[in-house]
Amino acid sequence: MRAPCCQSAVANARLGLSVHGLAVKAGLDANPYVGSSLMLMYARHGRTAAAEHVFAGIVFRDLACWNAMLEAYISNGYACDAMRTVVQLHRCGITPDVFTNISAVKASSINSELNFGRQLHGLVIHNRFESSTSVMNALVDMYFRAGQQDMAIAIFGKIRQKDTVSWNTVISGLANDEEVKAATDCFVDMSLYGCKPNQVTLSVMLRLCGAKENTSLGLQIFGLAYRHGYSEKLLVANAVINMLSRCGLLHSAYGFFSNLSVRNIMTWNEMIAGYGLHSSSEDVMKLFRSLLCFGSKPDEFTYPAVLSAFQQAHDSRNHEQIHACILKHGFASCQFVSTSLIKVKATLGSVHGSLKVIEDTGKMDLVSWGVTISAFLKHGLNDEALYLFTLFRDECTQEPDEFILATILNACANAALIGQCRCIHSLVVRAGYSKHFCVASALVDAYAKCGDVTAAESVFTDVSLVTNDTILYNTVLTAYANHGLIHQVLRLYREMEELQLAPTPATFVAVISACSHLGQVEEGKLLFSSMLFAHGVHPTRANYSCLVDLLARKGLVSEAKDVIEAMPFQPWPAVWRSLMNGCRIHGNKELGVLAAEQILRMAPSSDGTYVSLSNAYAGDGDWTSAEETRRMMAENKVQKVQAYSSVEI
Repeated sequence: MRAPCCQSAVANARLGLSVHGLAVKAGLDANPYVGSSLMLMYARHGRTAAAEHVFAGIVFRDLACWNAMLEAYISNGYACDAMRTVVQLHRCGITPDVFTNISAVKASSINSELNFGRQLHGLVIHNRFESSTSVMNALVDMYFRAGQQDMAIAIFGKIRQKDTVSWNTVISGLANDEEVKAATDCFVDMSLYGCKPNQVTLSVMLRLCGAKENTSLGLQIFGLAYRHGYSEKLLVANAVINMLSRCGLLHSAYGFFSNLSVRNIMTWNEMIAGYGLHSSSEDVMKLFRSLLCFGSKPDEFTYPAVLSAFQQAHDSRNHEQIHACILKHGFASCQFVSTSLIKVKATLGSVHGSLKVIEDTGKMDLVSWGVTISAFLKHGLNDEALYLFTLFRDECTQEPDEFILATILNACANAALIGQCRCIHSLVVRAGYSKHFCVASALVDAYAKCGDVTAAESVFTDVSLVTNDTILYNTVLTAYANHGLIHQVLRLYREMEELQLAPTPATFVAVISACSHLGQVEEGKLLFSSMLFAHGVHPTRANYSCLVDLLARKGLVSEAKDVIEAMPFQPWPAVWRSLMNGCRIHGNKELGVLAAEQILRMAPSSDGTYVSLSNAYAGDGDWTSAEETRRMMAENKVQKVQAYSSVEI
């Protein structure tokens, strides 16, 4: 079906050019009515420059000409030019109509220009367009996109005659903010208002239920869609597959998919992505083969969905076949596809393969470089990430953004490369990101892990003059705790309290660890209990681990054991190790042996645990048990791992 459509589009474009030629010969190209029609024709074919040429040739432009030019810009993604045109229109003294206002608001929304949008809102009120439902709908959408939910809802409330688009706009806005209850209430109110939900409404609600894994509500919306005859409509059907897959009902999703009489490529993509969520790489491969057998052509979203499953399942066999398909179908230069391919290869540790994909892709944009460097770092390939950053600097004409700078600083931190860290710091200053809290946090962390606490403090002091952020404070707290600067940890935590910064679990990890090192058991226990009751922060595994360490270090090993047994999580080796170390220090052999046995049950290859257990028996004079432990270690082929150090050259 695609080839005839393409031929038709080309034929229409040629016909349009012929008509334009006739208009020029007849001297009608400067006629506002003819000119506006020509501009709209060019806009529909994505030829914005041609539309601009026609617009420039019209001497006496009426409002229809300006509106046509706005349509050309907005429909082809030139929001900045559309905003500039709106300003020119007002300077020419032309009074805008409903369409002008809608286009202007759309332009500010696309370009995330809230201040410009507010000015337009003022003009809407001044020119008395508040009675226009379409204009008000555009304003609601603009404020939602700008993160101004309260303002968007307030404007929605002022719409006198709410239509389906009005309700869909506010429901979509609430859904994008993941406000399930508010979106559901609005959905119910829509029906009470007498406005029937359409495909868009149901699709948005189904996807929201999928995102929040709300199976009960999702199935109710599905039932409503079925009752209204929308379940076979592709927009809704694709959303149903998405919802069922995300809610874990993969078998039901596939059953629904199989029974559909009509499918498009997005339907296949949703089903593939559903299997990918559950790491079913073999099922994904079967589905991909079925897609090809049915004569459907994969698009730029199909391959990332397929590759995502291989990434999660660490499937090194099938991903090479998909790579071959990508090359065969001409998607090697598509950055969205190539970035997904690089992420899979980075997961599998194929550095050479990743570099080959970069070479095949050609010129990569800033986002693709950022994702690629991040993928290498995520899988512990620090040196390779640093090499990629060097490659990026050589091949990309753009300066690194805050995401890339923060990522590469994390690589410097992991490898403790103080020299590289200082070089990146100079880039940060030059690029103007030294006051950006995300980059500053990465800088503080990098300097701290490289051992330069003074430089970390200096960065923190500079940034804290501009912004106070919990993440930034947590980074410094962790740096102090790791370097044994216990009193500084407690001082900074008190400063956070004075600034009324909301603490996170990471905050309490650092502070309780500080109490542990100072032996302040009661203070540490009080801080732990304050997490939930005073701050509404649910303790994580790391927080429980700190509490156990606090008690075990002080010799309260029985109390530490009670905490382990009362945790809302299954115990893990590290928490038992804290107890075992406490028992070793304070001479509680019985509990120490219990802790060691628990560790070996969960991690039978833990060399340190065998050694500690053997030493505990030997220290108590139980040479038989000590020898038995050493024998078990040999039988399980566990060897004591030799430690090593590295230095930056």
